[in-house]
Amino acid sequence: MTRRQGATVLTEAGVEVARRAGSILSATHDLADCVRRTGPLLSGTLRLGVIPTLAPYVLPVLLPELHRSHPDMCLDLLETQTKTLVRALTQGELDVLLLALPLEKCELETIVLFSDRFLLAVPADDPLPERARVRTCDVNARRLLLLEEGHGLRDQALIYCGERTAEHPKLGATSLATVLQMVASGYGLTLLPEVAVDIEVRDERVKLLRFVEPQPQRNIGLAWRPTSPRKADFLELGQILLRTLKCEQSHKAELALAAHIAVAVNN
Repeated sequence: MTRRQGATVLTEAGVEVARRAGSILSATHDLADCVRRTGPLLSGTLRLGVIPTLAPYVLPVLLPELHRSHPDMCLDLLETQTKTLVRALTQGELDVLLLALPLEKCELETIVLFSDRFLLAVPADDPLPERARVRTCDVNARRLLLLEEGHGLRDQALIYCGERTAEHPKLGATSLATVLQMVASGYGLTLLPEVAVDIEVRDERVKLLRFVEPQPQRNIGLAWRPTSPRKADFLELGQILLRTLKCEQSHKAELALAAHIAVAVNN
């Protein structure tokens, strides 16, 4: 460890030690899970990480159903950005993540649950009629409002709509609720995930426009360590989520097959 002005920085050797220590801790947790792997699915403690652009919209329907169907399960929850969640998962601090896929440069096992389409949220007095279908290129010359750095949704919006120019506002909000308030007040527009529509768009000052086909979207799924013995638990969690959300763009068949195989392997 070395000291610099106002900061303490790990040396190259220190970084390697920290990385190896994280691997040891995660392996220890997986070994303990393997020893305890008895009884019904989703029993014991489940440590779930969820990104902020999913948690407020998915958890209100998922948590009551989880409590009803698996009352003996203890759920520990962490809501934060993808990078922090992935680090916590690889270090054994979390069991499974619910987030946008794919993940770059991560040696994790993943499965897609559903596709979450984007809509364009604009002020109600925008000249485009609600029945209009817009193209992503139509957004390039307009004022695009974004979440702060670190949110995957921010990166996806820039990929679909292009980098903002200097005259665009430099808003970096921590929540979609704040971004939608800016839209309602006429300060710009934003890309809104379909899963967030029922909760976030209750203001008559905001209207939603669909994109032309193929509509931009993000894939939502689960991620876990390949060494975890609880794959069947995670896939059961995914099936419960799809039943509660009733998604149009779900990968239900693929998930059911994977769950069947995982249960067979465990038995």
